[in-house]
Amino acid sequence: MQNESQNIEYKESWRDEYLKWICGFANAQGGIIYIGVTDERQVCGVFDAKKLMEDIPNKVRDLLGIIVDVNLLVSDGKEYIEIVTEPSNVPISYKGQYHYRTGSTKQELKGIALQQFLLKKMGKQWDDVAHETATLDCIDPKAITYFVKRGIASGRLPKEIGDDSIEQVLDNLRLLTDDGKLKNAAILLFAKDPLRYFTGIQFKIGRFGVDEADLMFQDEIEGNILQMADKVINTLKSMYLKSPIHYEGMQRIEVLEVPEEALRELLYNAIIHKQYPGYPILMHVYDDHIELWNEGQLPVGYTVETLLGKHSSKPRNLNIATVFNKAGFIEAWGRGFSKVMNGFKAAGLPMPTIEERDGGLVVNIPRKQSDVGNNVGNNVGNDCGNDCGNDCGSQLSERQCDILKLLSKDGNKSAPVIAGVIGVSQRTIETELSFLRKNGYIDKATKDNRSPWIVLKIK
Repeated sequence: MQNESQNIEYKESWRDEYLKWICGFANAQGGIIYIGVTDERQVCGVFDAKKLMEDIPNKVRDLLGIIVDVNLLVSDGKEYIEIVTEPSNVPISYKGQYHYRTGSTKQELKGIALQQFLLKKMGKQWDDVAHETATLDCIDPKAITYFVKRGIASGRLPKEIGDDSIEQVLDNLRLLTDDGKLKNAAILLFAKDPLRYFTGIQFKIGRFGVDEADLMFQDEIEGNILQMADKVINTLKSMYLKSPIHYEGMQRIEVLEVPEEALRELLYNAIIHKQYPGYPILMHVYDDHIELWNEGQLPVGYTVETLLGKHSSKPRNLNIATVFNKAGFIEAWGRGFSKVMNGFKAAGLPMPTIEERDGGLVVNIPRKQSDVGNNVGNNVGNDCGNDCGNDCGSQLSERQCDILKLLSKDGNKSAPVIAGVIGVSQRTIETELSFLRKNGYIDKATKDNRSPWIVLKIK
């Protein structure tokens, strides 16, 4: 006999609670339960085979509403029973509960998981469902304009679409129902405040030290998912990743330490294939690597190896994927991960690795070891260090150059935030800010000390 697996279960004797296992098999890919067989696959037999052959089919029919094959088998003179369950194309419940077989375990589906399951059984996706209360007033015209411009620039939208109304654009994208209601995808992609309608659609970034318990600082990106990748990249550039400087002739070149196009591809994949609604996308930034996690299981029949090879695209959210494609962000043929691998190979970096973890998919992205220092302060010294004499003046320390770099990108950063980025105490930063202000490098935008910092000079 085969080992217990996603499709096989062994039980020494019959209990009515095993109807839950049959329910789980019917809701998944089907399966077989053997009654009278130990976990070690040894036939121990059953003593009431004739009665069970009558009772089990009747109970399955009455409580689950399906028909299963119940077969009497014999081994070494011992009778045992085989229950064969075919996959159902409609949801099956046991006393109002929905069970599902995944791996070698049975799970009761609840909440979002149950919602996703029921939609799938009905041949629908969550992003294609109409929202009952949202109206066109919630749509951000700037987001529509952003999409249209990107789509026209990529050659995937006709120039004439620039003259269409918001309603026409959404209708052409099939993001409106026949009676004019917004679909969930329309809200995620274009709403002014999607969090007003759904939870868990943020993108959280954290800078960590030695492990996950060592959180140094963090950011939370909100807003529509269409422009989220841009916001994430900008945040990573300003505080989390390095952009080493070199010159080509007189031109100053700053290249992100992680291949930017490959990183964008990973962000797009996380956003498109995420299970909505659910938990936010998480990015853990460490000294030597980045972990990008999004909630959602792989398509049925797919493994991590499938993603790394040639495969067809099976987006969890087809409407969202379609809009990203028309905006020119992604291809439609499952080439995303191959593009990522090619980008890292061209940059001379180790390949990212992928694994299933915590109900989602984790991509482990290496950082350039030679460019990563032993403390967080090194992550922001892009213009300093060896270049400090050129950009900040030889009279400034590397830390002071780092502070100028941060403030030149975002004058709203407070002393505690800068301290977290640099990796020193708040008091030290306050002393440095006082020095820089006294010597004319920075000042407040107004007389109000709560106003942003402005950088007055670099040299």
